[in-house]
Amino acid sequence: MPKYGKKYAEALAKIDRDKRYDPEEALQLVKDTSFTKFDSTVELHVRLGVDPRHAEQQVRENVLLPHGLGKSVRVLAFAESDDARTAMEAGADFVADDETVAKIQGGWLDFDATVATPEMMGKVGRLGKILGPRGLMPNPKAGTVVPGNDLPRVINELKAGRVEFRVDRTANLHVPLGKVSFETKKLYENMATVMEAIQKARPASAKGTYIRKVILTSTMGPGINVDAYAAENMDI
Repeated sequence: MPKYGKKYAEALAKIDRDKRYDPEEALQLVKDTSFTKFDSTVELHVRLGVDPRHAEQQVRENVLLPHGLGKSVRVLAFAESDDARTAMEAGADFVADDETVAKIQGGWLDFDATVATPEMMGKVGRLGKILGPRGLMPNPKAGTVVPGNDLPRVINELKAGRVEFRVDRTANLHVPLGKVSFETKKLYENMATVMEAIQKARPASAKGTYIRKVILTSTMGPGINVDAYAAENMDI
């Protein structure tokens, strides 16, 4: 038997491990079982019926959460000249110049999201090994490589709570939904929005059951099994 801390064990005791909960009930349970002193993040984990080894079965999309993430998002914009001014006026926290690129190469990562103009991708490409593993690399497929006149829209969306999800090599998605301090209704609406986006992102080549398992949890909290059918049919 694994050994749990006292607070984790108490939280785990509130959960029926054999039950598949309705999404709203599960979200309330996530709130009830969160025991951290800080405002924990509510996390959605989804097991998909895809084979990530095949390019045509990759699942990657971004979605704007109706109630945001409940945190301040620091945005770094890779832009030059007029585009740099546009980014700053739109609310970017940092605009990357050559000095900033060097700082990132030296380990500076005090930002939460990035956006870039196509002209800057030559310089940004040098940072792929640093930004890529952390999910911070601008990417056209994620909608974070855009022309200068589109920077304000993307920056505003990132600050408002736009999240990107991407299937990992074990066919799982991991998506933040907000904070445990959110009302259950707001968490429900964020989750419903994400579930709808996941279904729309289903690859045409994916066969059989697409959404195989749904888990909700909070930072350091126990996982709660969610009824997959109910999760697929949430009302927004």
